[in-house]
Amino acid sequence: MMIKKLLLLPIAFILFIAAAYADDDSVEPDAGPDDKTHVVSAIGQKIADAYGFQSFDKVSEIQYTFNARLGDKTIKRSWVWNPKDNKVTYKENGETVTYNQNDLSSASEEIKDIDAKFINDQYWLIFPFHLVWDDGIRIEVEDQKLDLPLGSGSSTKISVIYPETGGYTPGDIYDLYLDDNSMITKWVYRKGGSDAPTRVSTWEDNMELGSITISLNRQDPDSDFRVWFTDVIVVSD
Repeated sequence: MMIKKLLLLPIAFILFIAAAYADDDSVEPDAGPDDKTHVVSAIGQKIADAYGFQSFDKVSEIQYTFNARLGDKTIKRSWVWNPKDNKVTYKENGETVTYNQNDLSSASEEIKDIDAKFINDQYWLIFPFHLVWDDGIRIEVEDQKLDLPLGSGSSTKISVIYPETGGYTPGDIYDLYLDDNSMITKWVYRKGGSDAPTRVSTWEDNMELGSITISLNRQDPDSDFRVWFTDVIVVSD
């Protein structure tokens, strides 16, 4: 399976709400590389596998609605993605558009803008798989358990560091706090590698869908920030 590559980097598009919301309605992390010649870290592979990465090649279709809230701004858009042939259908505010990511070089600006939203939302949906797909990332593992950024307790922390150049927001860092099964429980986004967190959230409501597992809810209990997924269907061969 080939994930269409955008400039590299994140969404580590890095479109991610990674930032809070920008002037448009994209939220932030790039899709994975076009080949598998890049180096994949052992911990990155382990986290991806915890969410069913080893079975992703069986996935023929993913349907989902991406929801995001920050302050009084809310986003809701729905997608149907066929990863084996890179076909994408977008639905928002009564508009439906279908396109193929293989044809983006000759696509209209409207389609390219829609694909930017898709990459963003897909990043949020299956971020653990990008630890294998994304090229040029570096993963650092703390040698002892650290206090969680939300709530009480401690856990293993890793930092996913994106390249200094390329992509939409170069140098972004994602701190992931893992449970004993290598699944994410808390997430911190640091725009451009800043010391202070740009966004902090939980990773909750893991659900096994088809052949993979997806976290359906991300939120900061201390703020009005939340990203969540509804109407999720994963079709596996």
